[in-house]
Amino acid sequence: MARLCSSTSSNSVFIWTCFCVLVASNLAEFPRIKHNTHRNDDSVAFLVVGDWGRDGNYNQSRVAKQMGEVGKKIGIDFVISTGDNFYDTGLKSVNDPRFETSFSKIYTAKSLQKPWYTVLGNHDYLGNTEAQLSPALRKMDNRWHCKRNFIVGAGYADIFFIDTNPFVNDYFINAKKQKFDWKGILPRENYLAAVRKDLDSALSKSRAPWKIVVGHHPMRSMGYHGDTREIVDQILPILEAHKVEMYINGHDHCLEHFSNRKGSMQFLTSGGGSKAWKNKFHYGVHNNASKQFYYDGQGFLSVKLISRDKGALVFYDVYGKPLYSIKVKA
Repeated sequence: MARLCSSTSSNSVFIWTCFCVLVASNLAEFPRIKHNTHRNDDSVAFLVVGDWGRDGNYNQSRVAKQMGEVGKKIGIDFVISTGDNFYDTGLKSVNDPRFETSFSKIYTAKSLQKPWYTVLGNHDYLGNTEAQLSPALRKMDNRWHCKRNFIVGAGYADIFFIDTNPFVNDYFINAKKQKFDWKGILPRENYLAAVRKDLDSALSKSRAPWKIVVGHHPMRSMGYHGDTREIVDQILPILEAHKVEMYINGHDHCLEHFSNRKGSMQFLTSGGGSKAWKNKFHYGVHNNASKQFYYDGQGFLSVKLISRDKGALVFYDVYGKPLYSIKVKA
């Protein structure tokens, strides 16, 4: 490799060096964040919301208020965002006022003043992705933690956050008039191979009783977008091989629970943070054995991991009413 980088052309050296650096950055292991819970044991509680950032409109503020109430009631440790954090075109820069008008000034409840662990959605890629990934935002609001791929270790759980956007073929071959910001992603195939490899490696090293994976796009959904075939083909086998307990996503603006036909994995959609009620469904995609719950509306999800092998999930609507609950086992 060193011999190849030593080209006789200075331009070739520069181009090849940039390529080597880019590939090396793509092959870096997932960074890990250790989240210390406020309890004496290793139990952990958190909320999940997705597809929210609309300056408080489309009932975003109402959902935020109810999140605050539920967060206080169950004593959450943090919040997870499943992406599409700022509509319609992400953030323009770290100084974009939408960071305050759609986040800091909306989620103001005391119980929500905890870390927000966040992935990017496709709408975030229509803006400046590096702005959302920048540590500068944390100086404005220290709750904000956004990376492309990372791990949060909290109590009984290891939570693996993955950027699913680069897996979706349509964003590259049928993008229409949309302009995605792919800085840090190209060459795409190298990036995707690195994510698969690093996810597989990270899951194999984890000794946590609960392994949870978070991404923007659904693997199982009867909502407007339906299944995301690329991550079903490329990511699901990795999760099944490592007996992941939950895959949590947004993208479809609804609330859903599916169980896996193979193994015990739960598929959970929490994309009801603001605009919803699309009233378009993919009936017949999944059999009755896998579909457990579907709600075409706004709301959010709470997760409590009570012990090494027992957990409780509850979906809430925009009024804070529990719509559906389930007890799960690791």
